[in-house]
Amino acid sequence: MSFEVIMQNWKKAFVFGSIGAGAVLIFTGRRPVGMACAAAGLAVLASEYPEKFEAVWESAPDYLRKGMQIFATLQKVGEGFAEEAERRSVSAWRNVRSEYGS
Repeated sequence: MSFEVIMQNWKKAFVFGSIGAGAVLIFTGRRPVGMACAAAGLAVLASEYPEKFEAVWESAPDYLRKGMQIFATLQKVGEGFAEEAERRSVSAWRNVRSEYGS
């Protein structure tokens, strides 16, 4: 096994480990440390594949726009479910009141 192959595996482990640790830290409320870990992983990834990273960076506005559209759609669907659940609960409460008198 050559030194370069070991180094490649080491870089992959560092990138995935730091991004994963960053995500865990962000979700557990340690946002500044999590962002630093994720940024370190992304920096190593960008240094390894600069042309691919640049292409992704240039396409980022499109990715963000599509992501925002997806989240807006999901929010509308969630609001619709919440409104329907509220209507059903009010209806169920009225049925219980009318059936058992109040």
